[in-house]
Amino acid sequence: MSQSSTQPKVFVARQIFPEGLDRLQQFAQVDYNDHALALAPAALMERLKSADGALVTGSERIDAKALEFAKQLKVVSNIAVGFNNFDVQALTKKGILATNTPEVLTDTTADMGFMLLMAAARRLSESERWLRDGHWKNWSLGGMLGVDIHHSTIGIMGMGRIGQAIAKRALAFGMEVIYYNRSRLSPEIEQACQATYVSKEELLQRADHVMLVMPYVPENHHLIGTKELAMMKPTATLINIARGGIVDENALALALKNQMIFAAGLDVFEGEPDVNPRLLEVPNIVLAPHIGSATKKTRLAMMHLAIDNLIAGLKNQRPPNLINPDVWKMS
Repeated sequence: MSQSSTQPKVFVARQIFPEGLDRLQQFAQVDYNDHALALAPAALMERLKSADGALVTGSERIDAKALEFAKQLKVVSNIAVGFNNFDVQALTKKGILATNTPEVLTDTTADMGFMLLMAAARRLSESERWLRDGHWKNWSLGGMLGVDIHHSTIGIMGMGRIGQAIAKRALAFGMEVIYYNRSRLSPEIEQACQATYVSKEELLQRADHVMLVMPYVPENHHLIGTKELAMMKPTATLINIARGGIVDENALALALKNQMIFAAGLDVFEGEPDVNPRLLEVPNIVLAPHIGSATKKTRLAMMHLAIDNLIAGLKNQRPPNLINPDVWKMS
């Protein structure tokens, strides 16, 4: 299809699957950054100048500086459920629609959270490294002892879609489910998840396994630090599939080193893709490179939903997953 000057201009900030690029090229003039690495802030700002719409990932910071010269930008679509890379206030002030991709990654990310929990509790990474290094010479009764998952207590901090999906998986293991959330769930959802609402302090003190699934907002920065880690059982695990800034990584590394808690599993990091070197020095942690939603089926669904959101906004239709509805009300 030949591109027309009347077509909207779409900037794609990162490599996407060919199916998505084909869709966009049928609809718009596409400025495509065909690389896996994020653009530098200055380059991102330059590419947004002439764009009517932008398809980005959670690694592109869309703030007032990035938007300074984006005079014709109408919609920015995130290929992610989290949107802490967006300055929503700045986008709203400029009348730019902001969207994300919830729901399509719920179960896949919940699977990942439970996998990290099992790997941390049963020392999977540590024992594999030990085996690969040639240390396994015989079976022993006290060798590589972990902690049980079945019939233990899981404390879920952040009981949205993913948290609820984790709770339902926990029930299959006979686990007691307690949770802490900004607001208490309805009785119907609590019953479906067989979950009990508790304070943050009670959750940290009671849980055998603490699972972090809340969104990153400024008030959640370093929500888990030295004080909170000291509340946990020495046999407890901490799993973070939310956002890196929720955990004080220096405090976590020290707690693991001093065996204040048993183990941890992280799929997200405060400075990712850089990893705090202190975390690499402790053996009782499982580290993954932000792959919570990384199955082909799920990542395709995320990409297509993000494109749906983008195209809707450019067609002056309300996007299915609008983060800042105030902009729509003003239009």
